[in-house]
Amino acid sequence: MQSRPVGPRAWTALGMLWFIYVLNFLDRQLLSILAKPIQDGLNVTDGQLGLVGGLYFAFFYCFIAIPVGWLADRTNRIAILSAACAIWSAATAACGLARNFGEFAVARMTVGFGEAGGVPPSYAIISDYFPTGRRGMALGIYNLGPPVGAALGIAFGASVAAAFSWRDAFVIIGVIGIVAAVALLFIVKEPRRGGLDASGAVIAAPEKARFLETLKMFVSRPALMLASLGSGATQFITYGLGNFATLFLMREKGMTLEDVALWYALVVLFGMGGGIFVSGWAIDRFTRISKKAYALIPAASLALAIPFYLLFVWAPGWQLALVFLLFPTFLNYFYLSSSVALVQEEVKPNQRVMSGALLLLIMNFIGLGLGPTYVGAASDYFRADFPENSLQIALYTITPFYVLAIGLFLWLARVLGREERSAG
Repeated sequence: MQSRPVGPRAWTALGMLWFIYVLNFLDRQLLSILAKPIQDGLNVTDGQLGLVGGLYFAFFYCFIAIPVGWLADRTNRIAILSAACAIWSAATAACGLARNFGEFAVARMTVGFGEAGGVPPSYAIISDYFPTGRRGMALGIYNLGPPVGAALGIAFGASVAAAFSWRDAFVIIGVIGIVAAVALLFIVKEPRRGGLDASGAVIAAPEKARFLETLKMFVSRPALMLASLGSGATQFITYGLGNFATLFLMREKGMTLEDVALWYALVVLFGMGGGIFVSGWAIDRFTRISKKAYALIPAASLALAIPFYLLFVWAPGWQLALVFLLFPTFLNYFYLSSSVALVQEEVKPNQRVMSGALLLLIMNFIGLGLGPTYVGAASDYFRADFPENSLQIALYTITPFYVLAIGLFLWLARVLGREERSAG
């Protein structure tokens, strides 16, 4: 059966939501890109950077997403997203005004509080603007926000820090985000929940989802939990590496901020962006054949990424390191569109925001919360014996999470295969 046509309002909404997601990740990337000048300016260790970019941030980002998801499933999702964008943008500007590590940490936790209301409502809004069969590509385009935002964050943050100060970068991005939050209210309208789920039929508005009912449904579904855990194991690598990649390249591979602004930005843009875009296309194509593709695609991509990741960490200079880094940066992100599309397809329309929030809670608490925290602590631990390459040793030690993630996605493939056979 052919997908229903997609009108200009849907593409306009997707474009605006994508732009806000770009700002979200642009802000998030600033901490890792400006790690060295922040360390110099506020006198913080690798472990403290890991905490403020990991556990401290994730605690608010992950757990606030649940009440925000519940509220958005029952109210206007556009208004929730606008308020969230305004909060995280104001907090981003506050990061640039921090006088010490304590103030900076509180500002970053507030950024996490705001960003908790960004992605889950957006997933549901997109799913109500795009019909089944087009959602994988739409969510794939939306998920290009992180690579574009990360690349812009690298280029913008490093350039501003090199020319002026790391503080100016935070303030400028915060002001742009506040303007975008206001503009969203005038550009995007709230779509009808589940309006594109019936084949051309007009359906009544679904009743409002109950929190405990949605939570019980999510944790009782093996496919949803395995997708979340597999994504979390993958994010342990991506966030553990991402939050320290610039510091690693500068301190142990010899890069400068000017080099970072150009070359590392290009690797992130084309590597992560290409991976997310290709994965969205692959999901829409191969899930028509079998739902197992939701799991087999990320499992295969992660298996291919392992040798290139190890070569990146080993490489003696930053030029060769970036060549090897391009491949895992491309392959590490196939899981994202796959897991998001699977969750959105598998739950009721009035449970989509809450389910998206639960997916983010699990995978981000594992990946965003624990990945950077572990790498920073490990680097501090290894510094006594390996003062010149403590981050290199720390990054080697997260390799087993590739194996764990692959195993979880293969387990998910078995579960989806059984569900298909039962339905058939």
